[in-house]
Amino acid sequence: MSDIYYGGQAVIEGVMMRGPRHMAVAVRQPNGEIAIHDEPLTAKIYTSSIGKLPFVRGLALLWDALGLGTRALMWSAEVAMPNDERDSAAPDAEPVPFQSAAAWGTVITSILMAIGLFFLLPLLLTGLIDRWLETVILQPRALDVASNLVEGVIRLAFFLAYLIVIGRMEDIQRVFGYHGAEHKTIHAFEAGDELTPANVRKYSLLHPRCGTGFLLVVMVVSIFIFTLVPREPFWWRVASRILLVPVIASLSYELLRWSAARYHNPLVRTLIAPSLALQKLTTREPDDQMLAVAIRSLQTVLAKEGVAPAPVESAPEAVMGSTD
Repeated sequence: MSDIYYGGQAVIEGVMMRGPRHMAVAVRQPNGEIAIHDEPLTAKIYTSSIGKLPFVRGLALLWDALGLGTRALMWSAEVAMPNDERDSAAPDAEPVPFQSAAAWGTVITSILMAIGLFFLLPLLLTGLIDRWLETVILQPRALDVASNLVEGVIRLAFFLAYLIVIGRMEDIQRVFGYHGAEHKTIHAFEAGDELTPANVRKYSLLHPRCGTGFLLVVMVVSIFIFTLVPREPFWWRVASRILLVPVIASLSYELLRWSAARYHNPLVRTLIAPSLALQKLTTREPDDQMLAVAIRSLQTVLAKEGVAPAPVESAPEAVMGSTD
């Protein structure tokens, strides 16, 4: 497999795609046209040689999900909003720019909520169970391991419950449809197939480099990493759940990258089967309009990077916010 990866994420009524040097967001507007925003990736984590090093490059994935991904999500929500709702909410307002200070506030809030829900709350609940564990496990090190395993199981349960609950929301189900469109489009590109809705549709909804799978790997890796952290003092146990997140994310990314490169190995496919199965919670079969949006987003990135010619317009399209 090539060292150059293309991928992305679903947004509101659209898809963001990115390559090594450029990104693009394509969003279906209420009038049926596709709005496009594209820009080069100029952050040091993308362009510097250090940012491409193993374990360091995993932080770029976090940047995508938290920084670039959040800005794309907020921009898409504005573009996809019906004009009458946008006008009534703020009749004199300009469309939200892709570079928005509000996005960074959302990123910080999201990080704090994620750490609180998936790391600190399971730890606090485990503290209640520890009282019982202390009565049946007398060896200190064994107690540390058992306590951390219980915490890991609670964290996984929270994560699965979260995905199941949000997957029942109608708006989120459409986002999951675009998530499926993104996966199918990347599969078709990596197979060298022509990017048309008819060709893309036949590919799988599941992809070995999926962000959902990455989060599952994070949950599993955190169990092993936190098992190395003693239960006492408690303040250090709490601090470790925050300070070790970048370490866990970097290691998880390398494991995901390694498994994706060996996806056709039967043993590797068996190991990543839970990750692929979990994606069934966050993907839905897309319709042709969703596939067209995902294709347009990837084609824009490929054209900007000189990998493929600019896509031929098949319908009227609004181009918004190109920063070349």
